[in-house]
Amino acid sequence: MDNELIKYCEGEAQKWLASDVYDAETKAEVKGMLDNEDKTDLIDAFYQTLEFGTGGLRGIMGVGNNRMNKYVVGMATQGFANYINKVCPEGRKSVVVGHDCRNNGRMFAETVANIFSANGLQVYLFEGLRPTPEISFAIRQLGCIAGVNVTASHNPKEYNGYKAYWSDGAQVLAPHDKGIIDEVNSVSIDDVKFEGNPDLIKIIGGEMDFDYMCAVKEAMVDQDVILRQKDLNIVYSAMHGTGRVIVPLCLRSWGFRNINVVPEQMVIDGNFPTVVSPNPENAEAMTLGMKLGTKLNADLVIASDPDADRLAIVCRDKKGEWVIINGNQTCMMFVYYIIKNKIALGRLKDNDFLVKTIVTTEVIAEMAKKNNVELRDCYTGFKWIAREIAISEGKQKYIGGGEESFGFLPYDKVRDKDAPASICLICEIAAWAKDQGKTLYDLLMDIYLEYGFSYEHTVNVVRPGKTGADEIKQMMTDFRGSKAPVSLAGSPVVVAKDYQNLTVRTHGKEEKLDMPATSNVLQWFCEDGTKVSVRPSGTEPKIKFYMEIKDTMTDVAQYDALVEKAKQKVERIVKELGL
Repeated sequence: MDNELIKYCEGEAQKWLASDVYDAETKAEVKGMLDNEDKTDLIDAFYQTLEFGTGGLRGIMGVGNNRMNKYVVGMATQGFANYINKVCPEGRKSVVVGHDCRNNGRMFAETVANIFSANGLQVYLFEGLRPTPEISFAIRQLGCIAGVNVTASHNPKEYNGYKAYWSDGAQVLAPHDKGIIDEVNSVSIDDVKFEGNPDLIKIIGGEMDFDYMCAVKEAMVDQDVILRQKDLNIVYSAMHGTGRVIVPLCLRSWGFRNINVVPEQMVIDGNFPTVVSPNPENAEAMTLGMKLGTKLNADLVIASDPDADRLAIVCRDKKGEWVIINGNQTCMMFVYYIIKNKIALGRLKDNDFLVKTIVTTEVIAEMAKKNNVELRDCYTGFKWIAREIAISEGKQKYIGGGEESFGFLPYDKVRDKDAPASICLICEIAAWAKDQGKTLYDLLMDIYLEYGFSYEHTVNVVRPGKTGADEIKQMMTDFRGSKAPVSLAGSPVVVAKDYQNLTVRTHGKEEKLDMPATSNVLQWFCEDGTKVSVRPSGTEPKIKFYMEIKDTMTDVAQYDALVEKAKQKVERIVKELGL
């Protein structure tokens, strides 16, 4: 191991032991790390300060500068409060604070509320766990200047996090992101005002739930479809999280009457005992839902992740077997239905627009182009979709937007991914398909027949700790240089985009990319329609490779063969990129 690094980490740990701020239990854990001959845990906990990024914090819970604990959360909140008071020195200022089901979530949320109130801010603290989209909604509903939701979304149980929001209900963007980060970085542990002001903390709950449920109904496209198929057989799982109450209530308010829940996964538990990881991207997490769906002969199985911003969908294929709809397919279904039925109902307007992220399937671009609907591409993360909504407010109408990672927002009342609204809408779509004697799977096949076949696959290369972070950084450097591909699976790369340098090279000619900021993302587009995107994750120790393989499909019978052909092409690309 690097002796200088060990020495640095030991010095940082000694600061924790010397300070009167940290409690005895924390100090005992730190001392245990110092005394241990194996310094791996010490290094991982202290080699850096957990970065307060543009979305907030996220990390493994534990002691140390590089861990989620009340002291790191405290310094972040003090910096956030300092920024709020700096940009708005006069008048009454209020913030919303919420949390999900994760271990320490309530403690972190109360810590955040206390620090905000100690800095003179009115705090609206939710009485218990609530979905991320409801926190976003509440900020706008209450006219707050900012908000915090304590959540690590779909990460494993060891993680917790802290999403920072601004007055528009979206996660912070420029100039506030840099301003908050600068303030957070200037805070020391001695600056943190942990002792709250109870007079400035108001507990909220049921009334906001009602207002949010009313807002969710605005995502509905055609209630007549629901009324005809009100007995659609739905199985829902909350994945031990925040959707457990609000999602069934929202479904019922839309008119659905046959709602069944997975009982084992309706139990609030930050250890997520029924899944390896509470991520709807993982097929394993849907096993219990599919089992119940088989027993009840359900039409579809749906789930939300712990903070209920992402959704997962399972439907029956042409053989009657359960098949998981991936995030790109989910996004395609939403866009297909919204466009097709707004046209049928005479509600699609010239100023309507859709948004997708740059790593999401290009099939959506085909849909928008064919139907003369404006589509905007933005960076990964719903704060960028929220930005597109904000800059068009009062001029154009947002009708939907999503990303490949199982997130969609079908209306503009919320400015983040919204599983309750999206789940209600996907059930409406399933009802519409059933009206025609079809399943969601049949609907997916219709999309491929009309707009072209697409196969998407994501490769996650996980590299934890400092050495992993260094390796990921080097991989991006190599792909910008000596390892930049000239072809993929036999097809020449004809367009190469580098969002960090904001350049696009087309057939050797370089031009500037028109984007609102830089981002550490590379993309390669091949002659045959293949698209590969590479980006380090902003929330987990991994680098992600998004692959999209295109083909022509003229008959549903071709589907399985096209999938196998695409998988073989993916294998070639993985090998060529050295993954």
